[in-house]
Amino acid sequence: MSSSPASASASSLTQTPMYGERAIAEAELICFDNPRPGRAYEISIELPEFTCKCPFSGYPDFAVLRLIYQPGPRVVELKAIKLYVNSYRDRSISHEEVTNRILDDLVAATDPQWMQLEADFHPRGNVHTVVRASHGTRLAC
Repeated sequence: MSSSPASASASSLTQTPMYGERAIAEAELICFDNPRPGRAYEISIELPEFTCKCPFSGYPDFAVLRLIYQPGPRVVELKAIKLYVNSYRDRSISHEEVTNRILDDLVAATDPQWMQLEADFHPRGNVHTVVRASHGTRLAC
C-alpha cells in the first residue's frame, strides 16, 4: 500500500516542530528599560490559559496567573512572558513550585521594586488551590 501525498506531508509535519512549538522552546524573558523609573506605578498582567502537569498523577492542571508588579529598572515584554509561561505546558511540577519558580525567574529578569504572582488553579477533585508568592516591598502609587 502506498502512502498518499497528503499523509506523507502530515507525517513530516509531526516530525518537525511547528513554528509555535519552536517559539515556546526558544522563549526568553525579554525586558526593556522602564520608561518611568522615578515613578511608583503598577503593571498587572493576567495569563488565563496556564497549563502544567501534576507531578503525582500526570493529569493536566489549568490556572489563571495574575502578575502584579512595580517595576524597577526593567519591564517584561508581553509576548516574551506569554511564550515563557507556555513552556510549562508539558512539565510535571507542583502548584507551589511552579508559582515560586516563575516568580523567581521574573524577579531575576526585571529586578522589580515589588512583585506578586498569584496562580489560581481550576478545581480538581473538589479542591480549589490558589498559590500566592511575592518579592520586595510594595510602595504606594
